[in-house]
Amino acid sequence: MKANRKALGALSLFAAAALALTACGGGDSSSSDNGSAAASGGASADSNAASTSDILTGDSTEPQNPLIPTNTTEVGGGRIINLLFSGLVSFDSKGAPQMDQAESITPNADNTVWTVKLKDGIKFTDGTPVTSDSYINAWNYGSAKDNAQGSSYFFDNIKGFSYDKNVPKLAGLKKVSDSEFTVTLNHPESDFQLRLGYSAFVPLPDSAFKDMKAYGESPVGNGPYKLASADAWTHNKGIKLVKNDDYQGPKEAKNGGWNFTFYSDMGSAYQDVLSGNLDVLSQIPPSAFATYQSDFPDSNVNQAAAIFQSFTIPQYLDHFKTGKEGTLRREAISMAIDRDTITQKIFSGTRTPAKDFTTPVLEGWDTWGKGLKGNDVLSYNPDEAKKLWAEADAISKYTGTLTIGYNADGGHKEWVDAVTNGISGVLGIKAEGQSFPAFKQLLDKEASHTMTGGFRSGWQADYPAMFNFLSPLYQTGAGSNYGQYSSKVVDDALKAGAAAKTPEDATAQYTKAQEQLIQDLPAIPLWYQNVSGVWNPKLKNVQYGWDSVPLYYEITK
Repeated sequence: MKANRKALGALSLFAAAALALTACGGGDSSSSDNGSAAASGGASADSNAASTSDILTGDSTEPQNPLIPTNTTEVGGGRIINLLFSGLVSFDSKGAPQMDQAESITPNADNTVWTVKLKDGIKFTDGTPVTSDSYINAWNYGSAKDNAQGSSYFFDNIKGFSYDKNVPKLAGLKKVSDSEFTVTLNHPESDFQLRLGYSAFVPLPDSAFKDMKAYGESPVGNGPYKLASADAWTHNKGIKLVKNDDYQGPKEAKNGGWNFTFYSDMGSAYQDVLSGNLDVLSQIPPSAFATYQSDFPDSNVNQAAAIFQSFTIPQYLDHFKTGKEGTLRREAISMAIDRDTITQKIFSGTRTPAKDFTTPVLEGWDTWGKGLKGNDVLSYNPDEAKKLWAEADAISKYTGTLTIGYNADGGHKEWVDAVTNGISGVLGIKAEGQSFPAFKQLLDKEASHTMTGGFRSGWQADYPAMFNFLSPLYQTGAGSNYGQYSSKVVDDALKAGAAAKTPEDATAQYTKAQEQLIQDLPAIPLWYQNVSGVWNPKLKNVQYGWDSVPLYYEITK
């Protein structure tokens, strides 16, 4: 899916160990429906009416797809999904897991069978109850090959899952009662509870399956907010949410709702905060890095967050395919990038040059991230870059233009220009940015595997674990593996890490995967992104979470 602040507490790789097996908060209510039913699941004039002063305003981007949880894998859609839905587990501001809709989640002795018990009385906003079937049916839908859901690979360890054939019902999901079900895994997974905090694992009501396409346009969820009306989503303009008064979980909204505007230019969004027309800005545009702290002296943030940024060169491009030539060119390009200068000059210190493929806010990163074997390839070395490029040209001469695709609505032009100018200057080739008007258009092009050059990439964590930074982007067949990278070494290490019995064993396997990634460079690591944001100084209780997203439910005015 899916940046920035002062000092974020370290996120434990196995934070699930701290997740109590009994409830530590209230439950959720959820609703999902097709267009007509969504009107009853949305805000009503009587029950959920909020005064205009209770409705706050924020920024986002147009979701790539209809708002179906298992097919929403980018930040704009994910932001909305996480406000409309709640799952078994959620995370607090520091990334610590907490029970949400689950009363308890209990593993057997070897972490292969997990028993889930739901809280009493939770329901969707259309009034129907959240039951075991709500989860089982949603997970079956999300994992089935024929439904082509972008997050289907998150279910790959549940017994019965298949990448090759359609499986309408996972054998590993068994209903015990309306409030209890079991999940049987193919192999042990000690931090499975953390995985359950991702939005792909939320429930869906029966009405969603009558017309999933229509449902995605006007979803009914079980989270702290719901759609203000059946037509609350105006494509390419914005979406309106109101508080869900029936929600019972740990993220109860302290405000009346949110009106999100989908900006095509982050500079315009920043000007709207300055003029008082926008309450919270989630990301500072490069044009304001030098002034945002003086513009908003008491309402700004710049702190570490779980965000990694890179650019991907697809495996299907000539001169960059698997093999000696492709490896040499990827290494040369990486060494031609002066990350230190770019993070200081372009980002004013709100980014830190990357040393691996994850994030320093994960506990233990100083040991396995900073000292990753072979990561000298991520350091600026123009002489070595020229040498490697010449070796690649000796195999097959490169005469094309290297492009890096980016979305113009995300504030990326400045760094893309700096990176491509640096590559041109060092390697003596033509390199330039390729602008797409909106993130959705760039993602659609990536998903169709028709990019003619590289493209900006990276990861904003779904849950605080190394696996979440590696598997979605680099596992064979993963939904966000738009570069079509495949490595048996990486796949096997990810599988072994997920099944490890101790954090140390898991870390060793994930480090093995990263060392292979450093050799192959399916993506060129650039930097770790802080969350840098500003807000209306009249607001109270403004926090940005471990994953860089504002805690929208806490903010008041």
